[in-house]
This record gives sequence, structure tokens and C-alpha cells, in this order.
Amino acid sequence: MTDFRLAPAVADAFPDTLIALVTATGLRGHEPWPQTAAALEDLEQQLADGTWQPADETDPRIEAWHTAYRSFGTNPRRIRPSVDALGRRLAKKGALPRINPAVDSYNGVSVQHGLPAGAFDLDHVTGDVDIRHADGTESFTPLGEPDTVENPKIGEIIYADTTGVLTRHWNHRDTHRTRVTEDSTHVAFVLETLHAARDGHLLKGAAEELQGLLALHAEQTAVYYLSPAQSQVTV
Repeated sequence: MTDFRLAPAVADAFPDTLIALVTATGLRGHEPWPQTAAALEDLEQQLADGTWQPADETDPRIEAWHTAYRSFGTNPRRIRPSVDALGRRLAKKGALPRINPAVDSYNGVSVQHGLPAGAFDLDHVTGDVDIRHADGTESFTPLGEPDTVENPKIGEIIYADTTGVLTRHWNHRDTHRTRVTEDSTHVAFVLETLHAARDGHLLKGAAEELQGLLALHAEQTAVYYLSPAQSQVTV
């Protein structure tokens, strides 16, 4: 079991935060996921038809993350929130990347709903996970760069376990160590909003949608919510 904790200082700075943790056990990443494939193709077709477009930095959902990034010293136009970067890529190329079915599932849900998303292979997480301000001594190895080691800036919001940083700049980029692959069987997926009063219903709908895609290819799924009022959950 893994505890996810929202640090008091982060809760105080962002009191309307709501984070959905969607867990999947017995995930089968090597089989076809036709519903996920169809969902991504439908989203791309809507973009091509002009009936939908991804949220950009003028959207309140994205603007809130830009404001948050600036508050802890990150330039959001240089280091973008994950959903912002993914939406820009989709708008430019007309297609989402295809990584593997589990990652494709949360990427599609993320960009469709304008909410940052990520995922951790829990078999490679050590100890518990804290969402907290960095002290600058932590180490981070970026996804896709296993030979690179970075140190977050003091005050930057990170996800961290007992080994190191799992995500820098709150949700900009995940670490290579806990990346989700076709072989991952026990995964925690994360969806986030800073404005639960306004967008909590969007977050909960997105979490249910993601759970629905995962449940077709897992032994068990569940959804948990982390907030200042419920600052620790065990998954």
C-alpha cells in the first residue's frame, strides 16, 4: 500500500486543490485497447472537423496552472503544465502521441477535459508519496532520459517518494523510474485541478471516464480523492 499526502504548505497555498487518484491492479498492457484507440481517434477527428479544440493558456483551467507555476518560480511558457504542452502538440500536429494503451488513455482524458494527468508504476515507487515544496536537495531523472539527473529548485512543488522526485513543477514532467509501460500492472493515475469549486465536476467526470477505460483491462480499479480536507489517502 502507498500513502499519497498533500503537504500542509501546499494545501494552504492552493486551498481549492482536488486531486483524483485512479488506481488499476492487474493491468493488461499488452492486449489491444480498442475503446482507448477509438476515443483518441474521435478526439482527433473532432479537431480536424473544427468542432472541438484543446484548451489553451487563455482557458481558465490552464491559466490557473500558469499562475500557480509563477507562484513557485517557474516560467509556464518555458516549462509548461503537462496538459498545456499536450494540447499545444495536438493542435499543431493534429494527433496525440501513441505511447502505450495506459498512457494513451490518460493523455486522451487529460486533453479532452483540460486537466493535467500523470501516472506512476507503483511497483517502482518507494515508500509513500508527498506533494510538497522541494528543498533543493532532491534528485530527478526525467522521463526518457535515464542518464540525466536534475535537482528541483527550492520551493518548486513536486511529487516525491523516499528515493527522489516523481514529478517536477507539480505536473510538468514525470520521472523515468516510475514510468508506465506495457509491463506495468499496478498503476496510480493522477488528475488535478486547482479550482474544485469550479471544476470539481469536470475532474470527477474525467476520473470516472479514465476508470472506465482501465476497468476493461484490469482486475480491479478504484478512485480516491486528495484535497486539503482529505490530505492523505492510501491506495
